[in-house]
Amino acid sequence: MELQDKRRMILFSGSANPGLAEDISELLDLPLGGVQRSVFASGEIYIRYLESVRGADCFVIQSHSEPVNFHIMEQLIMIDALKRASARRITAVVPFFGYARQDKKGMPREPITARLMGDLFLSAGADRIVSVDLHTGQIQGFVSTPFDHLTGTPVLVDYLAASLTGPMTIVSPDSGRVKVAARFASHLDADVAFVHKRRRADVHNAVTALEVIGEVDGRHAVIVDDMIDTAGTVCAAAELLKQRGAISVHALATHGILSPPAVDRLKNAPIEEVVITNTLPVPDDARHLDKLRVLSIASVLADTMQAIFTESSVSAIFKGENI
Repeated sequence: MELQDKRRMILFSGSANPGLAEDISELLDLPLGGVQRSVFASGEIYIRYLESVRGADCFVIQSHSEPVNFHIMEQLIMIDALKRASARRITAVVPFFGYARQDKKGMPREPITARLMGDLFLSAGADRIVSVDLHTGQIQGFVSTPFDHLTGTPVLVDYLAASLTGPMTIVSPDSGRVKVAARFASHLDADVAFVHKRRRADVHNAVTALEVIGEVDGRHAVIVDDMIDTAGTVCAAAELLKQRGAISVHALATHGILSPPAVDRLKNAPIEEVVITNTLPVPDDARHLDKLRVLSIASVLADTMQAIFTESSVSAIFKGENI
């Protein structure tokens, strides 16, 4: 008996961000696979696939957006169902990786929940994980399976180069992301600065911006970060940058979580434009924020998924910057 290698690539979407999954599907010219999903009265999640996945390369696309724990559990159940249905290889595509900020212990008796997340994906049956702009790259080391860490930098840089002219300084909102700011600046012939801030260890999302290290006077200041959650960091930095003489302040981030009171803060902050990507769905209260601009990350994910399926280089897509 002669067997022929008929590899199949099947895309499945969770319920968190179907718009992004549809964009990826269109770029790859592959329809999304059929999924029956429901929730029991008790809140338990039920998943069943409507087609055979035996021997297929399956990609489960799910951002960990609000409600975070529901969407994480839904993706884990989807992966488990694929494993039990004899999928050849399962890739968890997680544009926004939940619990990524809990990547180390900062106080006694704290968990390292980002490591727990990695364990859960491995236990569910994921053979590979793909995510975009993790809060810290060390999370890749929390799992023993391949972990592709992508970046939204090319999308954001291209937009910035086309929309802003004049003297520019790329500003890291803290000392920890100076390397990212320097990477942006290298593509834009811009200066680099960072904000020295104080964050309270006992209160989440409480930030005080103290001083700017670098030249911003008479320049366009562009704050770059991995995420905007309650917008406390970016708004505090914007206030300080204007006080130090910046002509304008723009804020760029890959992930727009925009938890309350982010929209109110951004409305009142001296920020001309807030640019995010669609790794997460835009919350309803932010859809009418005039200064908000959403860019698509679908092409980055589609190219990566194609490379994984064909077993070609993912790093080549980003010229080695996806670290």
